[in-house]
Amino acid sequence: MRAELQQLLESRVKQCVSQQRSKGDCDKIERKKASLAKRDAEIVKAKAKGQITDITEINDFKNVSYAVHFRYLIRQNDLLYIEEEVESHQATFSREHLIDEFEVVPSINSAKFDDRSLLYSDDFSMNELGQRAYTYDRLKAVQYAERWWNSYNPAYMKIENNDCTNFISQCLQQGGAPMRGYPNRGAGWWLRSQSHSWSWAVAHALKLYFESSKSGLRAKRVSSPEQLLLGDVICYDFEGDGRFNHNTIVTGKDANGMPLVNAHTYNSRQRYWAYEDSSAYTPNIKYLFFSIVDS
Repeated sequence: MRAELQQLLESRVKQCVSQQRSKGDCDKIERKKASLAKRDAEIVKAKAKGQITDITEINDFKNVSYAVHFRYLIRQNDLLYIEEEVESHQATFSREHLIDEFEVVPSINSAKFDDRSLLYSDDFSMNELGQRAYTYDRLKAVQYAERWWNSYNPAYMKIENNDCTNFISQCLQQGGAPMRGYPNRGAGWWLRSQSHSWSWAVAHALKLYFESSKSGLRAKRVSSPEQLLLGDVICYDFEGDGRFNHNTIVTGKDANGMPLVNAHTYNSRQRYWAYEDSSAYTPNIKYLFFSIVDS
């Protein structure tokens, strides 16, 4: 069982650097290579480390859940950088022979809430925390994103399987962004113990907050990704239906000055901002780019 999984990972690592296509190649890896090629970039070395997280047995079948940590050394012109991502997979064995294997795609369905309940104007959600001036420390926000991209800070709550916006909010707070709006979940941007505003942990709510906030944590929308600075935020609407369901934080730039991002849910670091290699990507994807401003 373990030998077959190891062989599978080795074949995918080989595919990352191969110029040839073979039967059974992973489509996701081919999308990554195509995305890199459009940027005059390529994977020059790859590593994959798997860890079994659960095994269940039903009669002659074994279902094996495991995580795979991929590391890619990417060359783009004179720049070399390392991209990392973690995927969840499931394999099914019958009498110790592999019969099925697939990536378990994380849920991107945000918590349900009524947009009309969000009161982000200053008249409703201003408090003493939102009034103080602050300078956003982009370096601290990025350092936090680098430290915790693939783990969970026990000082904060963890949202199982859909932690992306909670993670971004932590990064923003670590950069000095002030909270405001407590205890109204539909007001401001805040965390208090295990309670939080919708905007702290729900992707679409954070996008709405950025568009309307005039005090405390504020952001301005820019028209293109190259205008973003380290510590800025990208919002993703994978289906293009107007409901945003993922957020990332800018932690680097590639050789063309385009953002590289870190995220949770799809745990990744220094990933190219467009997410064209993501299992959630669709041709209808829409992006919004927000640059954090000092008050």
